[in-house]
Amino acid sequence: MSGTFDEPASHDESTDSFWEVGNYKRTVKRIDDGNRLCNDVMNCVQERAKIEKAYAQQLTEWSKRWRQLVEKGPQYGTVERAWVAVMTEAEKVSELHQDVRNNLVNEDFEKVKNWQKDSYHKQMMGGFKEAKEAEEGFKKAQKPWAKKLKELEAAKKSYFMACKEEKLAVMREENNKGDASVAADQQKKLHEKVEKSRQESQKAKEKYEKALDELSKCTPQYKESMEQVFDTCQQFEERRLSFLREVLLDVKRHLNLTENHSYATVYEDLERTITLISPQEDLKWFNSAHGPDMHMNWPQFEEYNPDLTHHISKKEKKKGSDGVTLTHVSTTDHVPAGDTGSVSSYEKNQGFTASTEWSDEDQMAPNSGNDTNGGSNPFEEEVNKGVRVRALYDYDGQEQDELTFRAGERSVDGDSSWNL
Repeated sequence: MSGTFDEPASHDESTDSFWEVGNYKRTVKRIDDGNRLCNDVMNCVQERAKIEKAYAQQLTEWSKRWRQLVEKGPQYGTVERAWVAVMTEAEKVSELHQDVRNNLVNEDFEKVKNWQKDSYHKQMMGGFKEAKEAEEGFKKAQKPWAKKLKELEAAKKSYFMACKEEKLAVMREENNKGDASVAADQQKKLHEKVEKSRQESQKAKEKYEKALDELSKCTPQYKESMEQVFDTCQQFEERRLSFLREVLLDVKRHLNLTENHSYATVYEDLERTITLISPQEDLKWFNSAHGPDMHMNWPQFEEYNPDLTHHISKKEKKKGSDGVTLTHVSTTDHVPAGDTGSVSSYEKNQGFTASTEWSDEDQMAPNSGNDTNGGSNPFEEEVNKGVRVRALYDYDGQEQDELTFRAGERSVDGDSSWNL
């Protein structure tokens, strides 16, 4: 309950003072409210923990998605590394927010739950032991004073009624004094009525004053007893308020990542990586990897060497519309010593595309049933998988595992023999 604390109202019959009979119930209700507020604090912390968890998951999903996009994309060099560092930041911050969630649930939530369990004890008939003890204490302290107050109110009522009767009697007597039609005996009776009313009014007044005096004598003890019970309730409430102050400070400490050294380190690392971006370095790398500074085996005159005839050049593979080579020999450009040949993320995922030209007859056959998970292993040699080819020139085998063939001969699928 929020609001400002105003000065207490003046004490009269219409005040809603604590000292009025039964008004201690607000103090008792505060005990029940304290238990409910513990539940509210736990619900509040739990909802914030769910938000932290959802945010951590979103950061992780975002980081995973964009890391793949950046690594598969065309960006390269120091800018790529800095861009990926942003995703690394998200992953680390995600872990920190997951820690926030864990601290809120495992520490703050459990702390309130345990304190509530130790401070509020439920009864079999409903309610809490602490609230019942407070109410019984107030009732016991207020009972004697409430009894005297009831007697005072009765005496006050009687006195007021007597005063009213006296006033009416006086008015009747005065109205009949100048009336000649009223007999003397009647005048005497009216006068006697006034005197009797005054006597009764005086007796009621004395009784009223006596009841007030007795109530006044009872008031100090009443106030002392009520204050003792109230102080006990205040002490209980002070423990609750102090505890919640401690809990909220813990929540603030767990939420405030700026006080976490690991959080500051995340952004120090990110800033360091971003400041290392060098356009000149990236341009130099691209020039050497894909530009004029690339190594090139320029064509040179070569003497015929029969020992190297199985290394068929790329140009020879395309001779004739249906001519193909006997074996698939991959050729790799020479990489100078010391050149690591850095490859960008785009190249890593696109794969190396050779400039070798293939005929229609040299396409790969469909995947065999031996493939694992629907794909073939490029590092395993294909066994018993023949491809029909036609010889482009005469060749005499030099080794036992080499074939001898003549130009125009065709191979038989899965066989090493040749047909014209």
